[in-house]
Amino acid sequence: MKSSMKGRVAIIQFPGVNCEYESADAVRSIGLEAGIFRWNEDPALLDDCAGIILPGGFSYQDRIRAGVVAAKDRIMDSVSELARRGKPVLGICNGAQVLVESGLIPGIHWEKVDLALAPNVMADREGYYCAWVHLRKEKGGCLWTRRYFDGEIFPIPIAHAEGRFVTEDERVLAEMKSRGQIALRYCDPAGVVVDSFPVNPNGSVDSIAGVSNVEGNVLAMMPHPERSTWLRQVPEDIGGQWGRSRRAAAGEAARMEDEGPGRRFFAALREGKGVDAR
Repeated sequence: MKSSMKGRVAIIQFPGVNCEYESADAVRSIGLEAGIFRWNEDPALLDDCAGIILPGGFSYQDRIRAGVVAAKDRIMDSVSELARRGKPVLGICNGAQVLVESGLIPGIHWEKVDLALAPNVMADREGYYCAWVHLRKEKGGCLWTRRYFDGEIFPIPIAHAEGRFVTEDERVLAEMKSRGQIALRYCDPAGVVVDSFPVNPNGSVDSIAGVSNVEGNVLAMMPHPERSTWLRQVPEDIGGQWGRSRRAAAGEAARMEDEGPGRRFFAALREGKGVDAR
């Protein structure tokens, strides 16, 4: 039975995704309601939702290339229209690939796809790579990153084989930079951007980890904030403040449920739909 998504955050379930329930739990951790919304339900039911999340996984088995089949699904027509009307939309990993393939990101020239997520290029291997990395929050008006201060550094996990942001047109990259669309960059624990593996884990141009649309209500990010929503998810051996907090909480079950480094992406939804002016 189809049900309205009014007031809830809609987690889009394409065939093959595998992070929809974790994403819903992350939303619920900040006190909002979440619902799994199947790709073949009536898209009109999304009109009154509080926001939309495209989760990670392998939509349509990554046939052709990651995200491209889901990007052509009819539900994405509705997601695109809602995004243009200001609805918050977050694409995580495979969801980021769908947003890029659909042209929603970077959303500069709607008549063509300006950006791609290519296979990883690393120092001594290629293909799927799973690890914890560090991100730096960049300046800009992205709704989803507004709970982090500019320049803030935090750890977060990645898990992908096609996560390298690339563009054939250098003018596109320059335009994204000038408009403040580079929301997140890979960096070392001190916040220094190093354009080589393992700090840049996939060869992404300019060490980009996340890109917003021009208006700031849509974000495509390759790292997984839903996998770093609770302190218990942070590795004990990771450096910096978060590692210290995790080690200090060892053996205390209640403290393990404290906020993790990725929760603030979801907490941004509690502040409404307003987007900072650029």
